[in-house]
Formats: sequence, C-alpha cells, structure tokens
Amino acid sequence: MNIVKTLAALAMGAMAGVAMAMPASAEGLVVIITPSHDNPFFAAEAEGAKAKAEELGYTTQVYSHDDDANKQNELIDSAIAAGAKAIILDNAGADASVAAVQKAKDAGIPSFLIDREINATGVAAAQIVSNNYQGATLGAEAFVEAMGEAGNYVELVGKESDTNAGIRSSGYHDVIDQYPDLKMVAQQSANWSQTEAFTKMESILQANPDIKGVIAGNDTMAMGAVAALEAAGRNDVIVVGFDGSNDVRDAITAGKITATVLQPAYRQAQYAVELADTFLKDGSTGVDEKISMDCVLIDGTNAAKLETFAMAE
Repeated sequence: MNIVKTLAALAMGAMAGVAMAMPASAEGLVVIITPSHDNPFFAAEAEGAKAKAEELGYTTQVYSHDDDANKQNELIDSAIAAGAKAIILDNAGADASVAAVQKAKDAGIPSFLIDREINATGVAAAQIVSNNYQGATLGAEAFVEAMGEAGNYVELVGKESDTNAGIRSSGYHDVIDQYPDLKMVAQQSANWSQTEAFTKMESILQANPDIKGVIAGNDTMAMGAVAALEAAGRNDVIVVGFDGSNDVRDAITAGKITATVLQPAYRQAQYAVELADTFLKDGSTGVDEKISMDCVLIDGTNAAKLETFAMAE
C-alpha cells in the first residue's frame, strides 16, 4: 500500500466532508472519526484504522469532526443510523465528547478512543493514548541539553480543551523548571495550528528578540514556529516538537529542528481496531479500559528511521 497516496486521498475526502465507504462485508461496518486529516498525524490514524479494519473483514467509513463537538455528535448519530458495529474515535474534547460516546454505547455500539482520553470511565470500551507525560519529559530533557541549561525560551501550547495539551506542558515544566537559568518569557496557545503558531511566533519574537529556544506541544506548531523564525532570519533558535511527523523528521535532518517525540499514531489506531474486533467476537477486550503506549525521542541519531509516525524495524 502507498501510504502517502492513501493519506492524501483521506485528506481530500475529509476536506470535502464526504465519508469514504466500502461495499458491505460479513463483519459489518466500522466508523472512524478523527480531527482534520489536514494534519498528517490524524490522517495516519485514519489510515491505520481503515487498513486494519478492512484486513479483518470490516467495511469502513472515515470522517473528520474538525475538533467541532457538534459535528462529532452528528457523525456519531450517522454511525448509529448506519448500524455501525464499532466506532474508532479521536475525540473533539475530553468533556464535550462524553455524552456522544455514551449515546453510542446506549445504542449498542462500543467506542474505542485513540490519542485523546475523555473525562469519564466505563463509557468507552477502550481508551488508548500515548504516554504524553513520559514523552514530554523526553522532549524536555533534549531541549534542556540543547539549550545548555540556560537561556530565554518560549512555549507554544496546544488546544486548551485537549487533555494532552495540559499533560505535555506539565511534563515539559517538571523537567525544565529544575534549571533556574532557563527562563520562559512567553507561553501561548496556538491550538495545534501551524498557521496560528506562525502568527503567535511573529508577535513573540517582536517582544522577545533574545529568545534562544522554542518548545512546542506538537509538531504542527513547531513547524509554524520554524517558519516564523526563518522569516525573521533567526536560524539560531532551538526548536523541539512532539508527535513524530515526517515534516519534522525532514526538518531535523536539515538541522532546522533539534528533536521531536514520536507517539505511534498508526499503530495506536490499528490496535484500537484489533481490540474492537476482539470485543465484538468475545464480548470483552480482555484488557483494561485505559491503555498507555510509550513515546520515543526522535533526533539526529534516529530521524532517518521515522516514517508516517512509526519507526522502521
């Protein structure tokens, strides 16, 4: 399978707001709902889940809720109406998604959450997330080392409604705050957005021209920061991201970004489908509801092995 072409196709389908459906099969329908496939992380989730579900004999429909809880609610209504057997969901908010997942459960459709938790247990059949705190400490340690344990820095934080944004920020600070000569001169949310990170970074640079480093809550924001830094002629600023995207891999190889933290989006989504298949056949996943997968630091030593949020064997 050509993953790059498939991800591009998924992204086009998401932007058009069209479900990607397959002919009926014996195993039934799995509905996959993630944030926008414009972000390669979420596109990789959708591709991973779709490929595994079809390998196991299910048909699939792939949607994007675009981080809109109302749209997510409508998509879950559609999944219920379509008689879905299971829902794979990267949700649109830890609190805002609870009622929608409960509604699916009440309709007899189990939900298998990936990437983001909801603030409830016993509602989803599984919640599979990266160990965001562990990953953040890895990224922070690399950042501290690259900064030489001193200097002014900026933090770009993710969407405030996303639990992962807070967890990553806490992990960063539990490491960085141990070094008194590292001083955070600005902390702003760029809502996981590359465009917003570019704009925020431009403003921060004007107010703080002496910054030495930027640590970002995800790779998309890290790329936005790098673009703003390059536009200002600042190629001397250390940047660390989080996710493990191909874009940041290439930026690490080019010497523009110091490091990122890989969370295994593709494998996580496939595991969710495997658990869904087990649940549908056995009535239970056989594992705890909450499952954490460790992250891996990506830097100049191993970036070449990274491909589509997975490490080559």
